[in-house]
Amino acid sequence: MTTGDNLTAVLYKINDIRLEQRPIPEPKCNQVLLQMEVVGICGSDVHYYEHGKVGPFVVENPMVIGHEASGTVVKCGENVKTLKPGDRVAIEPGVPCRQCYLCKIGKYHLCPDMKFCATPPIDGNLSRFYCQDEDFCFKLPCNMDLEEGTLMEPLAVGVHACKQAEVKIGDVCLIFGSGPIGLSTLVTAKAMGASKVMILDVREERLQLAKQMGADSTLKVDTGMSEDSISDKIKQCLGDEPHACFDCTGNQMCCRIALNVARAGGVVVIVGMGETEMTLPLTAAMFKEVKLKGSFRYANDYQQAIEMVRTGRVNVKPLITHHFRLEDTVKAFETARDRIGNPVKIMIHANPKWTQ
Repeated sequence: MTTGDNLTAVLYKINDIRLEQRPIPEPKCNQVLLQMEVVGICGSDVHYYEHGKVGPFVVENPMVIGHEASGTVVKCGENVKTLKPGDRVAIEPGVPCRQCYLCKIGKYHLCPDMKFCATPPIDGNLSRFYCQDEDFCFKLPCNMDLEEGTLMEPLAVGVHACKQAEVKIGDVCLIFGSGPIGLSTLVTAKAMGASKVMILDVREERLQLAKQMGADSTLKVDTGMSEDSISDKIKQCLGDEPHACFDCTGNQMCCRIALNVARAGGVVVIVGMGETEMTLPLTAAMFKEVKLKGSFRYANDYQQAIEMVRTGRVNVKPLITHHFRLEDTVKAFETARDRIGNPVKIMIHANPKWTQ
């Protein structure tokens, strides 16, 4: 490691992010040293900031935050062959062991030894410089910018979810939640050929954005509405039974409604992380042979996400609502936590030369 300006955002405990200088790391033989460019704030980052944990992952020691990111290669390890200094890359933030059964069959995202950025105890990448393995850095085409590169992380979640549902031309899709993941699932489903996509949320401004990004219909749900009334409104508005339902909220009621409204032979994909246990109408799913699937992160999905943007089939730029410098990270997280200005995706620019 060498000394220099490597300003780094470190989460110490709930509502306690500190900026500190850390040594600039040296890349290993299969790694590249990246000048970090843009880091997005994810819902899980905010959850760690606000609650100190996400599901079973608990922040027990200071942890560098951040995992949605892009960067520019500044130095290569001796065995690196596909990248060179100056290359702009989207960074896939998890590195598996590559040796276990799950890695070898292509499901490396389920590797029990996964090292995933900003998932305790692994440090994230919200810093000036960061080292990443060569094969988890994806070169950006010339017609994509670094902000789009950062958004390949949430888009890859949507790609993986739609692949789990096997979305195809002509399918009707229903999405619960119009946050960044729900919206990424929306644009992916449309790119994969879905003929009709409906999206639900409790926030009208998010539904307006969903319409802008291609939703065919939207439904604002009030917290006091019953499952039956929501189901009836879905059937009335959609005018069809969905082939695929995606819960991007982690909410039990949404999962229950999805299982009830999905067409016979359809699929319900759980994307959002909610409670450890849920009560679900599995008998209804059994009678209709509805498949219930989980969708966790992504695997071999980054390149497809990049291609969708490169070819113009998907536009992720509408997700971006706020910009901050790395020096203003605390303010950026407060903005996300307190929903100041209706944030969707907040971009933190790590390069000190950045100007808006």
